[in-house]
Amino acid sequence: MSERAAVEIVEVGPRDGLQNEDALVPTPAKIAYVEALVAAGARRIEATSFVHPKRVPQMADAEAVMAGVPRGGGVSYIGLVVNERGLDRALASGVDEVNVVVVATETFSRRNQGMSVAEAVASFGAISARARAAGLRVTATIGASFGCPFEGEVAPSAVGALVRSCTDAGADEIALADTIGVGVPADVARLVEAARDVTALPLRFHFHNTRNTGYANALAAVSLGAAALDASAGGIGGCPFAPAATGNIATEDLAYALRRSGVASGLSLSGVVGAAAFIEGELGAPVPALLGRAGDFPGALSPERG
Repeated sequence: MSERAAVEIVEVGPRDGLQNEDALVPTPAKIAYVEALVAAGARRIEATSFVHPKRVPQMADAEAVMAGVPRGGGVSYIGLVVNERGLDRALASGVDEVNVVVVATETFSRRNQGMSVAEAVASFGAISARARAAGLRVTATIGASFGCPFEGEVAPSAVGALVRSCTDAGADEIALADTIGVGVPADVARLVEAARDVTALPLRFHFHNTRNTGYANALAAVSLGAAALDASAGGIGGCPFAPAATGNIATEDLAYALRRSGVASGLSLSGVVGAAAFIEGELGAPVPALLGRAGDFPGALSPERG
């Protein structure tokens, strides 16, 4: 399906997965979840977000989580930050990377971050400069790239303009996020073209499976040269500020689809399924992922790691 022999999966379950769940998972359980993901082969993990606990109470223990996660072994921990105060906390906690969201529409930007798009771009520039000076990798995530819950259609040209601005402001990687899960593969192609017109930076994609198109979109992104895909073990998550934004695409289901398509992820499917089963127990409700229910390809002759 692609000239790429492998693609990187960025595990976002501990952050984007848990932030939209009703249950407040205890810090030791969050750390155990991360440990299981590391054992399954995850090497880039969005571990937490440094936001005000009143806004996202599920992430109130960011520093404690970062203090307990296993270090070494080539694992890079990402912290989501939305302002310079968040960056201060992230730097003090020893993250390896920061992810900064710039939302593509004015209404959602003001509701999500309390600032205009232009102010968010300026904030990104300030955060990026400080983070890079500290030796951290910086991702600019363009939220609501595929559609906005309040304004509807988002023009690819508008996304492209933000990609250019964030590239000029010091991003190391651009992530295009389907925050509300409205995109289809044709949209992926349009946004890749818009991004490639203005940047040569690696492209990462963040898909939600709200309308059951997330996996098709992920495979389309890989075929179009995506360097990385976000996913959460168990398929948990969503955006607390976007109405009806259901879970991320599931890491195990995505890794299965990639492996059967000849694209390696480096993940142990059984290991990710085990991590998902663990967090399912902590949440007290079934997770959306299907591989844990259906099992791997019959005969168990496929390689353990995709």
